[in-house]
Amino acid sequence: MAEIYTLLKRKAGLSAAEFQDYYEGHHVPLCLRYMAGPVVYKRRFLTPTAGLPEPDFDVITELGFPDEAMRDIVLSAMAADQMPADVIADELNFIDRDASRFYAADGHETQL
Repeated sequence: MAEIYTLLKRKAGLSAAEFQDYYEGHHVPLCLRYMAGPVVYKRRFLTPTAGLPEPDFDVITELGFPDEAMRDIVLSAMAADQMPADVIADELNFIDRDASRFYAADGHETQL
């Protein structure tokens, strides 16, 4: 599967719980209006671990696509900041966009 992983950092002043609540309760429903290409949309919220430094980001978001061509179209739009205006405006409410990153990936799984 062709994938995009985004590593997102919450805005200063938001707790991890507030960030997760906003993402799941507001941003996900907004993004679902535009989800024509991805077949996977997963979020993995990180939990800080005692004794280790706080992570540089708060959530790993995975978008999975049926092929690289579709992934690359979305990746190009993201790189050019050409996502829907309401999605970008909403991100400004809870994401530190300057501290966030995104990457293309090709997934491999081992069944255990």
